[in-house]
Amino acid sequence: MQQKWKHWVHVTKLDPDRTLPPGTLEAVATSGTDALMLSGTLNVTKENLRSLLREVLPYDLPVVVEPASPDSVVTEGVAHLFVPSVINSPDVQWVVGKHTQWALRYPIPWDLVVPEAYIVLNPHSAVGKVTRAISGLSAAEVSAHVVCADRYFCFPIVYIEYSGMYGDPMIVRAASEATKDAVLYYGGGIDSAERAAEMARYADTIVVGNAVYEKGIDRFLDTVRAVQ
Repeated sequence: MQQKWKHWVHVTKLDPDRTLPPGTLEAVATSGTDALMLSGTLNVTKENLRSLLREVLPYDLPVVVEPASPDSVVTEGVAHLFVPSVINSPDVQWVVGKHTQWALRYPIPWDLVVPEAYIVLNPHSAVGKVTRAISGLSAAEVSAHVVCADRYFCFPIVYIEYSGMYGDPMIVRAASEATKDAVLYYGGGIDSAERAAEMARYADTIVVGNAVYEKGIDRFLDTVRAVQ
């Protein structure tokens, strides 16, 4: 179980601060997606995270929590904690500061932790604004970030995050070519079979989130079929 995440192709991101129409969650959980990631930037609390967990845990699917802060870490029934460091943020709290707060204040369940190197490339996204990520990066600059994350800091996951918009496939291709050992994740704007297939050519794992809430279950299912 500990290494299965390395082979996931399609992950669905669910936001504890958003709601789905009746029946949608079951359709998502039985779609063929490899895992559910519970993650959000704003208004994520232990209460709404636990509420969403109670809904998803009955399904036979790995559940990952991607905590927004040390105060919103929930582990009950969780397969992994994917812990992000936004490595293109100039604010050290998003690289290591939140992590040291966690280590100071709480016991860390290390057997669940999988570190992620986030490269946030949409300045208008909530995560881009909150972390003040330097997002206007060229392909060469993104590749340099990937090399440092992969070889220098040995992050097991490098995550190219466009959150809320569809990214540049050539940037993701450059990131893929720069990756040696890490698993490359891509998230942002995947709301069709065509976009899913395009980004899956370069990323090891695509993450689909907003499509579930904004495009409807049929469009979401198209993204699963395109890569499975």
